[in-house]
Amino acid sequence: MSDDSFIREVNDEMRREQAQKLWDRFGPALLVIAVLVVLGTAAFVGYRYWDETRANRSGDAFSQALKLANDGKNDDALAALDQLEKDGYGAYPLLARMRAATVKANKGDVAAAVKDFDDVAADTAIPQGLRDMARLRAALLLVDHGSFADVSSRVEALTSDTNTLRHSAREALGLAAWKEGKTQDALKLFDQIASDDGAPRNTRERATLMSELIRGSGSAS
Repeated sequence: MSDDSFIREVNDEMRREQAQKLWDRFGPALLVIAVLVVLGTAAFVGYRYWDETRANRSGDAFSQALKLANDGKNDDALAALDQLEKDGYGAYPLLARMRAATVKANKGDVAAAVKDFDDVAADTAIPQGLRDMARLRAALLLVDHGSFADVSSRVEALTSDTNTLRHSAREALGLAAWKEGKTQDALKLFDQIASDDGAPRNTRERATLMSELIRGSGSAS
């Protein structure tokens, strides 16, 4: 045997011994880690499937409730939404809660609808943006079914220049003021909307029309 062959065999044997020692020392831990990785992956995939299944089921139930409402079957829609609020998944219980209030308003039960929106607005577990939207929805109903004070108590805080809902809040407050004969207050609010470049085009057009109407009636002086 040549010296080179002998040296290679010795090196190979040493590497085998080192590999065996490493395996004896770390092999069991590596097996445990591998098993944990497999189990973790399986758990993650299983959770995603479970999560998507529940979300899809709630989504289907919400769509069915909307169809019932659109078909004029308000009582059936309310029953479906109430069930979804109890056992729905993700954001669907809150969506069901908000939609149920709208269905009640469409049925003519404005008082119940306003109460439902007020309850959402008062729920600190709900994100602030959705609570503000509930305040606005209640105020819009109260433009025709309440007083200026009723509307103001819900949306006055939303009329600030930094609030994203300020245009609709000012419009609701302006309409309530105009309805109650507070023409100067109404004119100021409509002018604010009309001069706000950030307001949606349709909202600005309505505000401009209302400003012109108030000025044309002679009640703005």
